[in-house]
Amino acid sequence: MKIKKGWYALFTAPLMIVFMIVVVIPFIIGIGYSFFSWDGLLKHKAEFIGLKNYIDVFQDTRFLESTVRTTIFTIIAVVTVNVIGVIFALVVTTRLRVRNVARTLLFMPYLIGGLILGYIWKAVFQEYFLSIDWGNWTSDPTKGIIAMIIVTTWQLAGYVMIVYITGIMAIPNDVMEAAMVDGANYFQTLFRVKFPLLMPSFTICLFLTLSNCFKIYDVNISLTGAGPGNKLEMFSLNIYNEIFSLSNFGYGQAKAIIFFFIIALITLAQVTITKKREVSM
Repeated sequence: MKIKKGWYALFTAPLMIVFMIVVVIPFIIGIGYSFFSWDGLLKHKAEFIGLKNYIDVFQDTRFLESTVRTTIFTIIAVVTVNVIGVIFALVVTTRLRVRNVARTLLFMPYLIGGLILGYIWKAVFQEYFLSIDWGNWTSDPTKGIIAMIIVTTWQLAGYVMIVYITGIMAIPNDVMEAAMVDGANYFQTLFRVKFPLLMPSFTICLFLTLSNCFKIYDVNISLTGAGPGNKLEMFSLNIYNEIFSLSNFGYGQAKAIIFFFIIALITLAQVTITKKREVSM
């Protein structure tokens, strides 16, 4: 047993060291910077101002608007991504002859990456939609959010599909056969047998989509560029602009810390709720 523990320590220690250096230590340093007023330049001295940055954040109209905007986008995108992901998973786990090809094609958008997808879809929205008089979706405050939801759904639906496929294939065949023997039709089997047994997959996918949608940056900057007057600026892009465009390093760090705790609390609540559903099932 001691030998096994030694091997575990040998292989996990490098990963823990890298995690500490790349994630934990910079996060702690960032918390420290959030109490200072600093432009990020070493030649300029940082001034300690205590909690002023955190107080100013809650009076920052631009940040609060991006918070509301990101929340609306996340709620809708999480629903669309998971609904379409489940539908994809149900389709490709049938006896469809081209199911393996379909899985590959549906998963491919995730491999392309949000930045490139944003530019591809930007061309679609600006050229095709304008040609049929639908307007420019990448600059309109309402249509721009819808455009980001479409691109995000296109990107992530195939990814969560893989998780749902794994959950569906893990359902015992005797359970499905018992439901059929009892006379359950397709929808009764789906909602009363498959979905309850898919709760672990729902927990994982909801966590992934919630965190990804709240942190959306690449699609935001490539598809809309924050829009005219920053009317399409999301959480992450607001923080980036605060630090690197306006050179408010300490203030931007305070926003980032608040952003972290918001995401942490929401995802923790989601995991707790869905985990309880797993136990009750």
